[in-house]
Amino acid sequence: MAEVKHSSNFIQNIIEEDLKQGKYPEGIHTRFPPEPNGYLHVGHAKSICLNFGLAERNHGLCNLRFDDTNPTKEDTEYVDSIQEDIRWLGFSWGNRMFYASDYFDKLYDYAVELIKKGLAYVDDLTAEEIRAYRGTLTEPGKESPYRNRSVEENLDLFGRMKAGEFPDGAKVLRAKIDMASPNLVMRDTVIYRIAHAHHHRTGDKWCIYPMYDFAHPLSDAIEGITHSVCTLEFEEHRPFYDWLLDSLGFDPMTRPRQIEFARLNLTNTVTSKRKLRQLVEEGYVSGWDDPRMPTISGLRRRGFTPAAIRNFCEEIGVAKANSLVDAQMLEHEVRADLNEHADRVMAVLRPLKVVITNYPEGQEEWLLAENNPMHGGQRFVPFSREIFIEQEDFMEEPPKKFFRLRPGGEVRLKHAYIIKCDEVVKDEAGNIVELRCTADLTSKTGGATANRKIKGTIHWVSTKHALPAEVRLYDSLIETDENGNVPEDFLGALNKNSLEVLKDAKIEPSVKLTAAGTHYQFLREGYFVVDPDTTPERLVFNRVVGLRDSWAKVQK
Repeated sequence: MAEVKHSSNFIQNIIEEDLKQGKYPEGIHTRFPPEPNGYLHVGHAKSICLNFGLAERNHGLCNLRFDDTNPTKEDTEYVDSIQEDIRWLGFSWGNRMFYASDYFDKLYDYAVELIKKGLAYVDDLTAEEIRAYRGTLTEPGKESPYRNRSVEENLDLFGRMKAGEFPDGAKVLRAKIDMASPNLVMRDTVIYRIAHAHHHRTGDKWCIYPMYDFAHPLSDAIEGITHSVCTLEFEEHRPFYDWLLDSLGFDPMTRPRQIEFARLNLTNTVTSKRKLRQLVEEGYVSGWDDPRMPTISGLRRRGFTPAAIRNFCEEIGVAKANSLVDAQMLEHEVRADLNEHADRVMAVLRPLKVVITNYPEGQEEWLLAENNPMHGGQRFVPFSREIFIEQEDFMEEPPKKFFRLRPGGEVRLKHAYIIKCDEVVKDEAGNIVELRCTADLTSKTGGATANRKIKGTIHWVSTKHALPAEVRLYDSLIETDENGNVPEDFLGALNKNSLEVLKDAKIEPSVKLTAAGTHYQFLREGYFVVDPDTTPERLVFNRVVGLRDSWAKVQK
């Protein structure tokens, strides 16, 4: 994995202070705890980089733990995709992959211990009644009529819940804390519910499952996690995290500490897992890896690089307050990475045929071209009497400062000759189908007129040697407001022009038999990547980002 420079952040400062005070003598231990109920998105990438990065920076360990406590929404497909995404980003959990379900027996025992201490009770109220009894931010909650059941009765009922005697929703186990607490989470949190559902790992062994607020801190403690890094929405849950570990007697010097940070919110981007699932399941996109999706698999297929995403996560830093990050900042990091590593090639996306009338028929030559100015290398590009140029590189009636090809005008072909447009050929409908040009045959590199000054330089591809390709151009999936915010009715704001497919593109032959995932800069067009749909007979490219870097200009 390429080295990423680490900047200071408030979580790292907390870790350093904890170590100074003699906490965690066994070393720093973090975790990344995804729910296997969907594909990871760019927001998860920040959490992955943070948790694995903190462990790496402090010579510690980071676990991968699947929070598989809700069997109705989980699938092994998501488990596999999550592992692939983390590896692709360049991180490894070694032999430390765990599941919350690994601890179901221990979690049940902890629940029993709470009951025995008089700190948990079985409640018969419905979910609606529990919400009504909870109160509001300005009014205290009301105690359940079942709150004062005896320890013996609670143990009996909880055991019968485990044995499957009651239907879904009939009973729950709740922590017994304080119904008048100003923090609603502390008003007798539900810690177990009944769910007669098949679990992807434990099968039908269990019909009761722990709630996240109960399973998460205890899983952290069981694994020896030192710093449990969560996003800000869990800040109000931290008192329960601490209450639970206190109540079960975990040592304050070694037990986990929850710390919250601001989640990643990007302009022009939906990161709600529910909304992303809806886009997939209702067919608005081709799948979780559709290049318009903000999922890590979508970004990978789009052509974003792991290094760019890691650098982006480092660049935006770790904040204590939520904010909206400009998506152009991520694109800037992608351009910076690809500018250094992607070879340059010539590709014509919307071809217009040009015949160079004074170039001998049947003749061809191979011209030397630079691969990448950053790391060098050269290749040979074929030239012949007939070439393709971009349709937009010619105008019959151009505006001022149009420095490309026009009737009677000259332009330089990249790596080749200066040509002059002599004739425009149109079809019966008046569409331009061909240009007839003459070349200054001494104007290529080393020729007598090679240094003749011409304002415009354009790219091209020899028709005889060009490879046909399909090129997919992507734009934002959602049309947002001027600040990049996604509207509530996100389906109504879907961008109908988020994908344009060009089926008649032409590309120079150097890219033949290139593997999926290979990046190129198409001269003057942008950065592109070979899509997995590519076959030996059919090249398919996705545009990663354009060449223009608005974010870099803003920074200046």
